[in-house]
Amino acid sequence: MILPAVRDPRLVSVRRGGSLTEADHRLLALWAATCAEHVLGLFEASDPGDDRPRAAIEAARAWARGEAGMMTTRAIGGHAMGAARPLRGAARFAAYSAGQAACVAHVPEHDLGAAAYAIKAAAAAAAQHRCREAGRVERDWQRQQIPARLRTLVLEDQSRRSSICWSVFED
Repeated sequence: MILPAVRDPRLVSVRRGGSLTEADHRLLALWAATCAEHVLGLFEASDPGDDRPRAAIEAARAWARGEAGMMTTRAIGGHAMGAARPLRGAARFAAYSAGQAACVAHVPEHDLGAAAYAIKAAAAAAAQHRCREAGRVERDWQRQQIPARLRTLVLEDQSRRSSICWSVFED
């Protein structure tokens, strides 16, 4: 569960009664897609014939450009998460990350789902090599990718929701 019981109005779109502008909503989707794409190879190495996670990342970007509808993008995200279900470890988390990225079109707070699953994917892949720092390295890389005007909002949200995101945003 990556969504909080109490929603932060700064992460609810203006048209749904919050204060998140359409432009910032689209920036969150692009950031989530960037996070998911960073670990996509972990899925593709496991199942190179399944393009559902890649399609979800592409759909998130298309939605952010105004080239795809929310319902279509969300459905494509669901298909990416379907690709994750039979898998384990890094590949599973990478596919979930892609699905969460596409679902940002529907609910902006899925941005942290994409980021958290990407961190879990990196950590799971590195666990085979006994690298304990891989999750932290991925988290720090993601933070460098946050659009400047959203940086404070995303970092505050990471702090607020870390406990329901497997504590991956904590030091």
